[in-house]
Amino acid sequence: MPPVISIVGKSESGKTTLIERLIPELKRRGYRIGIVKHAHHGFDMDRKGKDSYRHRQAGADTVMIASPGQIAMIKSVPNEGLDDLIPYFDDMDLLITEGFKRDRAQKIEIFRNERHQHPACLEDDTLIAVVSDTPLDVTVPQFATTDIQEITEFIVARCLLHP
Repeated sequence: MPPVISIVGKSESGKTTLIERLIPELKRRGYRIGIVKHAHHGFDMDRKGKDSYRHRQAGADTVMIASPGQIAMIKSVPNEGLDDLIPYFDDMDLLITEGFKRDRAQKIEIFRNERHQHPACLEDDTLIAVVSDTPLDVTVPQFATTDIQEITEFIVARCLLHP
């Protein structure tokens, strides 16, 4: 199974932006990257009337849509915890999650002072770094939001070279 790193932070802190900036740097270094986005309020990528929707409505537990070069799978699962999801990424070098701040994976929190008063995970013992637009009094490495190369090097050293 791949190592897992969770990018966490409060709503609108920049989690997605950070991840989309990290992916090309990790890919440039030759790593295969999987992503899991936690959707707190559920989601539905199936649209009413589509064949896959009809199959699920008929009772299928897993539906896969395949086309040249890509697949999409909708699977009924008892829990959306990381332990249930990691096996789907066994062919990846690293699994990055967005959210999952209550899971036990290593976490990098992104905090922007203009959006929130306090970081969310400073007391979490799985917090390994903070990315922030303002200096914070933390006991873990801290990076500026523009330090993408340095954050990438930290992730590689921490998760990929010495897991």
